Amino acid sequence: MAKNIKWILTIVVMALIQTTWPDFLKFQEVLPDLSLLLVVYFAIMDGEERAMLTGLIGGIYQDVASDTVLGQHILCLVVIGYAVGRLSTRLITEHPAVKAGLVLLAGLLSGSLFTAIAFVQDPAHGFFMPAVNSVVPGAFYTAIFTPIIFFVLSRIFYHRESLSGGIG
Repeated sequence: MAKNIKWILTIVVMALIQTTWPDFLKFQEVLPDLSLLLVVYFAIMDGEERAMLTGLIGGIYQDVASDTVLGQHILCLVVIGYAVGRLSTRLITEHPAVKAGLVLLAGLLSGSLFTAIAFVQDPAHGFFMPAVNSVVPGAFYTAIFTPIIFFVLSRIFYHRESLSGGIG
């Protein structure tokens, strides 16, 4: 029960940081997708169900806080949660490079899906230029945060007491 409360609080705090401090996180007009990082983390650690629920909660918050159609962030994050959750069962995901690679791949797929949905809604914005100008740099910038965020999350959710060799 305590793990579920920490989980929900973590999603809300990350969504609040992403939506209320965008200038603090912004680098060269690119923002990291902290909700996507959470989705990938929980997909690796707990499987696709927890990742999809994380995407649902984080996506709802992002949709309400932004001026997009309700459900656009939700769809992208839930699809990524399912895909990464299924893929992570077939990979050795302990190496930090694999985790960062999964975040990069997830960022590219999520951004492409989001851009495709926006293109279908309004073709005047185009697809190629938004993908090149925001999706690719955003995916790389999000992947840079992977080691730090994953380390902090592993300390919050999976901190194990050090084991001693004695009987106790």
